[in-house]
Amino acid sequence: MSSKHKLFEGAMVLTAAGFASRIMGFFFRIFLSHAFGEENVGLYQLVFPVYALCLALSTSGIQTAVSHMTAEKTALKKNTEARSILGTALGLTLLISFAEILFIQKNAAFIAMSFLGDERCTDLLMIISYALPCAAVHSCICGYYLGLQKTGLPAVSQLIEQAVRILSVLLLFVITRNSGRTPSIHLAAAGIAAGEFVSALFAAHSLSRYGSLLQTFSLKDLGKNLRELLGLSVPLTSNRTVVTLLQSIEAASIPVCLRLYGLNTSEALSLYGVLTGMALPCIQFPSAVTNSVGTVLMPAVSATSTTGNRAAVIRLLKKAVGSCFILGLSCCLFFLVFGRLIGTLLFHSDTAGSFIITLAWICPFWYTNTSLFSAINGYGKTGYTFLINTCGLLIRIGSVFFVIPQFGIQGYLWGLLVSQLTVSVLAFTALLTQASKE
Repeated sequence: MSSKHKLFEGAMVLTAAGFASRIMGFFFRIFLSHAFGEENVGLYQLVFPVYALCLALSTSGIQTAVSHMTAEKTALKKNTEARSILGTALGLTLLISFAEILFIQKNAAFIAMSFLGDERCTDLLMIISYALPCAAVHSCICGYYLGLQKTGLPAVSQLIEQAVRILSVLLLFVITRNSGRTPSIHLAAAGIAAGEFVSALFAAHSLSRYGSLLQTFSLKDLGKNLRELLGLSVPLTSNRTVVTLLQSIEAASIPVCLRLYGLNTSEALSLYGVLTGMALPCIQFPSAVTNSVGTVLMPAVSATSTTGNRAAVIRLLKKAVGSCFILGLSCCLFFLVFGRLIGTLLFHSDTAGSFIITLAWICPFWYTNTSLFSAINGYGKTGYTFLINTCGLLIRIGSVFFVIPQFGIQGYLWGLLVSQLTVSVLAFTALLTQASKE
């Protein structure tokens, strides 16, 4: 099967799973907003920057490295070495994840008050920390299968994670309410841990059917594997960590700066909840397609460029990037026309509808950036993505600290648009420059 057909087939599988997962997640967010209210949704969203930062440290860079190295080694017919790399990656990422649990459990109250600015986040942080080792196992195995350009397991595990998360929260909600107690937003955090646990079990079980990783692993391989893995994953992890840290600062500062604008704590959290828990998920919903394309594009570019077939790489890039841009334009028009209706009909919020209309202009750039970054990473130029992402985030953080206090949340939306446009221009320039060198 050609690289183009593998890319298309893999993207279709992941897109189908992504859409199904996002449909479930979309209605789940509607349930959360109705069951717990905008302020509690904002509180729930507030802990995600910390969770994302932990994932960046323990899994994100390692998963990408596993996918990249698996694609290269299988292209060179070194399948045993690829499985040995996976075993090393699993051990490394689990070690980091358990260290993160201990740190969060000991410092949850300090993080909640000093970084997130709300002590009510303490218990949410402690609950969500238990998902980290499970996410580590899940992500490494998915990275391995994506490197093989086999998207079935990542797709199914994504659906399992989402389904278990939603069903567990619904079940706990019903049990709590029937017992005469008031359901808490803590149930949503517990759902994340439950979903990651079951999806990790599924991924590990599926991998075990093809033999034990210990059969392809030895202490002699450990040093070599670590050198190769760390050589690629450390820059990736450093990049992701810095980018995620900036994103965390951005997210945690939005409610604070909204209070500087004149809102009280409840109003600021409610507005933050509408933006991050309602409007942004709507805008991101169609990106299931672009995320799928980006996920399979990185190992495809890596494998194809390894063989020296420049023409095939160019064809892949034209189809992937062009398709994402066209989708973004279509979604922009859709949200401009129906954004207000979506906000009032689904979330019973005029504010959500207004946010969706403003955010619609971001779609062409946001969706295209996913494929641009994946292609750049496929060439191994992770430093480019770091610098470009950092530039975009600095623009957004600037809008948080300097524009929100003057213009409110609308100032942040303007900053988000300028940021995505800047990132698109820089990423396209970097990819064009790299492609011309091949």
